[in-house]
Amino acid sequence: MTVQGSVALVTGGNRGLGDSFVRALLDAGASKVYAAARDPRKVTAAGAVPLVLDVTDADSVQAAAQQARDVTLLINNAGIDSGASVLEGDFADFRHDFETNVLGSLRVTREFASTLAGNGGGTVLNVLSVLSWLTAPDVASYTASKSAGWSVTNSLRLALRNQGTRVSALHVAYIDTDLARGLDVPKSDPTDIARLTLKMLDEGAEEILADEITKQVKAGLSQSLTTLYPQLIEG
Repeated sequence: MTVQGSVALVTGGNRGLGDSFVRALLDAGASKVYAAARDPRKVTAAGAVPLVLDVTDADSVQAAAQQARDVTLLINNAGIDSGASVLEGDFADFRHDFETNVLGSLRVTREFASTLAGNGGGTVLNVLSVLSWLTAPDVASYTASKSAGWSVTNSLRLALRNQGTRVSALHVAYIDTDLARGLDVPKSDPTDIARLTLKMLDEGAEEILADEITKQVKAGLSQSLTTLYPQLIEG
């Protein structure tokens, strides 16, 4: 696909990486960019088209799809992290993470699939994480949802192929947004990540590994379990 001239919709387009995607799309020459958010009044990017969308609400998603019938690029960016741990985390938090990060993105993609097909096929980008492939007990709900999101993304690649819709995924480590606030770790600039992602979409990338940490973790999947989890080594 070509970002220039596309009609894009970004979920969670009012802040963080979503806002950076909206601005990068406009800078790259997208003909229209829908910035979708639960509260569209919080959309601040000049030139964007604010759109009401709550990915956890089927009626809201359907209404957004009826309004944005010209979309050719769908970016499923909206996501949350409840911070629920594997042993003590509330199951309601696990459900909330899965409802937003997995089922929410799937719900939006299903609703827009016919629109994309009617507009020539188009592209879906799912924003995932390096934590699709790596976990820790204190972030279990988030990492499990991102792992499930990766699996659903791969299913969508196959399911939408025949209608000419390409499905891509962004995997990235920590980004300097509200989601990583308070973490004392190296963080990528969301503007840089958005620009890199759009460039790689233009080049036809189906899986975008946005930083060295992500590349190393992905490579570790083909090695022994202790490569990713050295704490499992006894002694």
